[in-house]
Parts: sequence; C-alpha cells; structure tokens
Amino acid sequence: MTGQTLEILYEDNHLIAVNKKVSDIMQQDKTHDISLEEKIKEYLKSKYDKPGEAFLGVIHRLDRPVSGVVLFAKTSKALSRMNQKFQEKGIKKTYWAIVKNQPPKDNDTLTHFIFRNSKLNKSFANDIEVADSKKAILSYKLISKSNTYYLLEIDLQTGRHHQIRCQLAKIGCPVKGDLKYGFPRSNKGGGISLHSRKLQFTHPVNKEILEITADPPEDTLWNALIKNSVDKK
Repeated sequence: MTGQTLEILYEDNHLIAVNKKVSDIMQQDKTHDISLEEKIKEYLKSKYDKPGEAFLGVIHRLDRPVSGVVLFAKTSKALSRMNQKFQEKGIKKTYWAIVKNQPPKDNDTLTHFIFRNSKLNKSFANDIEVADSKKAILSYKLISKSNTYYLLEIDLQTGRHHQIRCQLAKIGCPVKGDLKYGFPRSNKGGGISLHSRKLQFTHPVNKEILEITADPPEDTLWNALIKNSVDKK
C-alpha cells in the first residue's frame, strides 16, 4: 500500500488530511474491507520507515458513501487538541450536496431535532424536540443548478448522525443517490452526492489558520454543476 492510493491534501508533523473516496470506510467494520485508517498508517510507516505501527488518531468521520476532506492526527497532542476544537465548534465545516428537487428557498438555516434509530442506522428530523433527540443546525445556499439538479453549499453548525442527509430529506431535497433518505435511485458505485468540501481551523500546534479543500469525485454531473457555479470557492 503506497501513497498513490491516497489523495493527500495536507500533511505536516502533526496532521494529515486526505480526500476520501466514496468507497472508503473510515475504520474497519464487519465488511473487513481495508479502512482509510489502515491505508494511511501503511503510508506513514512506508514514508518514514517506521519499525512499528504508525500512530494515527481519528479526529472525525465521514459516512462511507460520502466523499471529501477528512482529517487525522499524527501525534497524541494534536489528537487531543483537535478533539477539543470539534467539541467547542472551533472548526468550520463546508459541504457540497447535489439534490434533485429545488429547495424551498435559495438560502436558509435549518433547525431540527434529530432522533437516531441505531437499529435502522438512520436518523429522523423533527420540527419540535422529542425524547432522546438532539438539536441540529445547518445553513445552506444554492450555488448552481442544471435542468434537473441543484448544487447546495452547506455550513454545518452541529455534528449529528446523518445530519445533512436527514435535514435535507426533511425539506424534500434528499441527496442524489441516497436511498436511505428517500432518493429513488442509487448512484453508480454506491456513493451519494454529498462531499466534504472544506475544513477551516486554527492549527493545534503552530496556531496558523488552515483551510483544506477537496475536489469532488470526477463525474460529469459534478463537473457541469461546478462549471455553472456562481461561487467556486
């Protein structure tokens, strides 16, 4: 396993960020497929000629069918500090999503109360607080459209289970390919058209402002919508 199988977006002594493919799982699960965590550990071991297993801390996760920026820690100090940043909402997370239906407004802030059903591995968005629910907030804006699809840029303000998928479905805009949340057809390859576009945060050690951006999967629809985008940042 070499770095050629990874699209590395950023790396220093403390952090490494990669552009996750839709097929990648974050950590090993019951499928026993090779995880992104294992791939990066092998890459680090090979690159730095480490005799034992390389340290790698999982800072946050993306669902398997989602692509985009994912960040890992290469030191325990960076891991603890980045975990704290996530808890304190010290990281700005920007996503892109392709949806079939036009949203009710071109830009809006959505606030719901999300209940997670662990048996179904699915979350449900409610307009009012219900038992065992958690408040979920995101803002979106329409940045591009074609004859049949709409590209939304999403500012994720809380980090709930399947939050973007479930909140967009709640307003009648399920993510393209997302069968679990009401889209009628799957995407080729089994992914969904939800992409972690950008992470912005202060570096946990040197305190510099970092902005890490990932291009979406190479795909005709993605390419067309981005070309038509009013905001390609």
